[in-house]
Amino acid sequence: MKSRYKYRIYPNHIQITKLNQLFGCCRYVWNSTLAHCNQLYSNGQKKPSYVDLTKQFITQAKLELLWLKEVASTPLQQSLKDLDQAYKNFFDSCKGKRKGVGANGRSPVQPPKFKIRKSKQTARFVGANYKIGQDKIYLPKVGKIKIVGKRELPAEPSSLTIIKDSANRYFASFVVEINPESLTKTNKSIGIDLGISTFATLSNGEKINAPKPLKNNLKKLAKFQRKFVKTEKGSKRREKRRLRITKLHGKIKDIRTDFLHKLSTNLVKKYDTIVLEDLFAKHSEGNVSGMVKNRKLAKAISDLGWREFRTLTEAKCEKYGREFRVISRWEPTSQKCSNCGFKGGKKELNVREWTCLNCGTSHDRDINAAVNILEILQPKTKVETKTTENPVQLSLFTEVAEGHWSIIYRTRRKRQTGKPAFFTDVSTRSESFE
Repeated sequence: MKSRYKYRIYPNHIQITKLNQLFGCCRYVWNSTLAHCNQLYSNGQKKPSYVDLTKQFITQAKLELLWLKEVASTPLQQSLKDLDQAYKNFFDSCKGKRKGVGANGRSPVQPPKFKIRKSKQTARFVGANYKIGQDKIYLPKVGKIKIVGKRELPAEPSSLTIIKDSANRYFASFVVEINPESLTKTNKSIGIDLGISTFATLSNGEKINAPKPLKNNLKKLAKFQRKFVKTEKGSKRREKRRLRITKLHGKIKDIRTDFLHKLSTNLVKKYDTIVLEDLFAKHSEGNVSGMVKNRKLAKAISDLGWREFRTLTEAKCEKYGREFRVISRWEPTSQKCSNCGFKGGKKELNVREWTCLNCGTSHDRDINAAVNILEILQPKTKVETKTTENPVQLSLFTEVAEGHWSIIYRTRRKRQTGKPAFFTDVSTRSESFE
């Protein structure tokens, strides 16, 4: 399997100028090729092959544009390969050969877009075009750049990508082929319920809070943005304040990523099986993409990084030989008692604790959901239902409690049409009996 190792690099002023020139040449090759392909499409012609585009926009372009010769040729070729791959993904998505984007995978992959100077810039080197030293890397026509990092590469990398983010920070990203490792078996499994107030609730009762860096820096970010809006377009002060905003966004992202990396690594080391609820598939009302559309929850959900947490956990389970499982999000994990399996019906979000109407067990909502998430894959023997003096009344009560949502729905509909509503004197919410 392939793994990526990312390091921070510190080029000097001369190297920064050369790297910016390299990024500009890669951006020019990408944008000019993309404009040519768009023009051919508008004329009803097919997109040329990668070989034809290379001859036209690299080989022949160097005869007229001499500044293209001042940078390494490999990143220019890789830029065209990336564009060709982007078109292939777009065409395959339109033909149904590949899944699209979004939570349901139905939205088609968008066609490639033009690159701008103020966004993230990349240049990729492959083969023997670069050399790695003890604390430096050598790039052709750039020189030796100081690299900072404690981790050693496990093998020779297959490619090197130089990255410049919006905050003018430089990184070196290596792609390395690694062999999966096997950690010592712990014979432990864990179910995880993701939430907003508490980031993750484990089935063993442990609750983990997220740092929420966006929420903590929201006032500072708003202050920087107000000052940025007041500056004149194209001025040096505007660029200076733009960098302040991008650096703060970079800090927020780093805090969130550091938390998610440490949490996922800790879970993978402790447990053999990790079970999550699938919040990233199918319809849009109950998953992350649907919840983000709620203007009251969008900022809080985006600040947590649920999608990145699942991606990191799944990748590390594959790397270290752990089992990663996902259950359907339609499972009634919040409605079912983890002690006896009785379904008490849907509960409002403000109900954080409830008592089972069948066995009388008191539950914390999140812990109960985490236990149910784990038990779907590893079921245990449930306790027997309590017997009462009136079993007929208990069966009727169970039927009403389990189907209370449909009863409320029908009651509201009959009220709107002016017809008499039934079951109006009986509350079917489990919390009303607590």
